[in-house]
Amino acid sequence: MTPPEAVPAPLPVAVVGGLHAEARGAAVARLLADVPGSVVLHHDLETAAAGTVVRTVRDAGGVLSTGEAPLVNDCACCALREDLVPELRRLADAGDIPLAIVELWDSVEPKAMAEVIAAGGFTVTGVITAVDPALLLPYLANGDDLAERGLAAAVTDQRTVADTFARQLEYAPVLAVADSPEADDEDRELLRQLHPTAHPVPLGATGGSRSLLAAAALAGFDLEAAAAAQHPACALLPAEADAHGVSTLVWRRRRPFHPERLYAALEDLTCAAVRSRGRFWLADKPDTLFHWDAAGGALCVESAGPWLGSLPDAAWDLVPPVRRAAAALDWHPEHGDRCQHLVFTSPALDRDGLHRLLDSCLLTDAEYAAGPEAWQRLPHAFDTLLEV
Repeated sequence: MTPPEAVPAPLPVAVVGGLHAEARGAAVARLLADVPGSVVLHHDLETAAAGTVVRTVRDAGGVLSTGEAPLVNDCACCALREDLVPELRRLADAGDIPLAIVELWDSVEPKAMAEVIAAGGFTVTGVITAVDPALLLPYLANGDDLAERGLAAAVTDQRTVADTFARQLEYAPVLAVADSPEADDEDRELLRQLHPTAHPVPLGATGGSRSLLAAAALAGFDLEAAAAAQHPACALLPAEADAHGVSTLVWRRRRPFHPERLYAALEDLTCAAVRSRGRFWLADKPDTLFHWDAAGGALCVESAGPWLGSLPDAAWDLVPPVRRAAAALDWHPEHGDRCQHLVFTSPALDRDGLHRLLDSCLLTDAEYAAGPEAWQRLPHAFDTLLEV
């Protein structure tokens, strides 16, 4: 009898990213050293101006292969997506690889790549962002466009250094933390408050015969939970904190914002903290859940869909359980899940001033008592910003 053909073992894939290139390189080197036989797949987008993306595959001993992928629609990140899964399949077919490490280029965000890898049929066993604590504040305060720094992933890439780094940091459940002599207690506290649920792994830490970083890279990764933790409607936002000169203010209210007063205060609110995020509602647009996302002195406000309180009961079955759970926690007999939930994190945060400014943007007692029909007649100050 012919024995059945052996089925190759699935290829575990860990994603390592971050704008802090030296810290990222140190994290990758640590994984290569501690997981014998592992390989690194890296796409260098720096050559995009010449029309190609350079792919390198290497192990602890050096470069195994190189190649080029042409740009797709003038987009280096699109070329990466097109080339990534076929290369992983080639590595999987080669067999006997205990871990494939996808080292992302500087400005590539881990969320998109983790989803591409999973959609290609691979198991993402870890997502890690490498961080140098001493560079945390300079990057979060940097409002430069990526294009100005030579880091844009496409001609149309309008992201900034600050908002890109913030998303890289907050998506990853594991942070590979460089041992930086320049970092102080304020830097480390800022990192802790920005992502309090993350598992920080010092790059020098070991656990038994294998580094803690290697264990984290192989521990498993929940793609749906990671996406839900970033969704404006149910984001896992930081809690109140105040230590080592760094504060996190959590501001929650039920009453809607007056659109004109909030619009007038946007610049002051955006510059009040190195990082702020959350969800809010406007009196003149009561059915829309708005997402607040600010870093580096730049603010993005966009619609994140409807509040569940504005939908018929039958529609609740169409949304994920985590969204229903978040709505239930915020439920109010009159407003449903509509609420203000904004979080500001920064060194030297003026907590009292922020409270006063935010409260001043809410409807007054008289405006609130006038009711929803009157709210619709308020100035639609956000229409230009939202391109309505």
